[in-house]
Amino acid sequence: MTSTPPAPRLRATTRPLEQAPDLLALADPSAPLIWTRGDRGCVGIGEVLRLTFSGPSRFSDAAEAWRRIAAAATIDDPVGMPGSGLVALGSFAFADGSAAESVLIVPRLLVARHRGQAWITEIVETTENGETAETEAARFAVPAAPASGDWEGAALHDRELDGGGDSVAAYLAGVREAGARIARGAFEKIVIARQLAGRLPGGSDLRVPLARLAEQYLDCWTFAVDGLIGASPETLIRSTSGAVSARVLAGTRGRHPEDAARDARARDELLTSAKEQHEHAFAVQSVVTALSPHVRELRTSEEPFPLRLPNVWHLATDLGAALGEQSSSIELVGALHPTAAVAGTPTSAAVAAIAELEPFDRGRYSGAVGWIDADGDGEWVIALRCAQLGEPDAETGARSIVASAGGGIVAGSDPTHELGETVSKFRPITEAFAA
Repeated sequence: MTSTPPAPRLRATTRPLEQAPDLLALADPSAPLIWTRGDRGCVGIGEVLRLTFSGPSRFSDAAEAWRRIAAAATIDDPVGMPGSGLVALGSFAFADGSAAESVLIVPRLLVARHRGQAWITEIVETTENGETAETEAARFAVPAAPASGDWEGAALHDRELDGGGDSVAAYLAGVREAGARIARGAFEKIVIARQLAGRLPGGSDLRVPLARLAEQYLDCWTFAVDGLIGASPETLIRSTSGAVSARVLAGTRGRHPEDAARDARARDELLTSAKEQHEHAFAVQSVVTALSPHVRELRTSEEPFPLRLPNVWHLATDLGAALGEQSSSIELVGALHPTAAVAGTPTSAAVAAIAELEPFDRGRYSGAVGWIDADGDGEWVIALRCAQLGEPDAETGARSIVASAGGGIVAGSDPTHELGETVSKFRPITEAFAA
């Protein structure tokens, strides 16, 4: 099911900028739309078009809707860079039956940079005769610079289950049950997640946590799309001019940056752990299997390598390929999702068990977030190290915030260790939103 309207006629006009702007400073304080990493990224201002999707066909529906919109669009783009011209930012739910909407959002203005180049794209809806269609969504205001006032922040705590149950106890019970099912042969791996929740005061400037994430997690894409805010280390797919790349992460150890020797031991334990290597191999194979029908010359790094982030060590494998048949980046995302890194192996059995063992709807956590252009190229990451904000309260403006984190359970997984791994994975969000 979708709420996609008949293909609107959009006109996108891109022009170069002499200087690269501070993207975060331009973001809407209460509803940021941003995708940034180092000296690359973009920020959306205003909203011309919003498409929503749900159910098992959400990826294919989105790909087809975007193909029709791009075909009907008029694009003036002398810049010709990844992310110039007509662009939409999007976020997709994890589960087919999730209550969370999957969205594609076309901003009124898109300001972008790619290393030394910068540009601005204006996007308007036009009528059949080419005149600009005046719509409420087309009106916008460029936000003021971030205020210097105090940031109150939000303290995140274990989410209380329906009925007042202990969420930590429920998580540990879920991990134990997952281990028992693995022993019985129901599946080889499953990812079990848990949640933290809190309240953010009204009027909070969301550029504060975004700036913290961007400054601390330089190897991650920092994003904000429709209230989903985070910094993901895992590239699900990048498709540009026929070249495809991805990064698979599975296998984790908490960092100890205060003690170099202990930190090195954690890294070495990760590299030599049969359990972690086993989990990582599942994740890599799931991506290779899903991508193979869509690409040529698929290659991977010879051995998993340790990826160092401020909070954890990950086992990582990079993949590269040439695009085979003409597929858009959203179609590639749909082919890959859900990977073993966020679901398990076999995938269908793991996804069914997740619905039983996790006492909540994941929403967009462990789904996909990223952008797509008129050619179908784009960059998408798995929505990890993230939190979803609710709508502001009508009276106080306060908003709910829910963060999620999980880990892969395989034969021999220890529930207490897995709980500690989620604590490490929550750190980016708990620190970003702290007072």
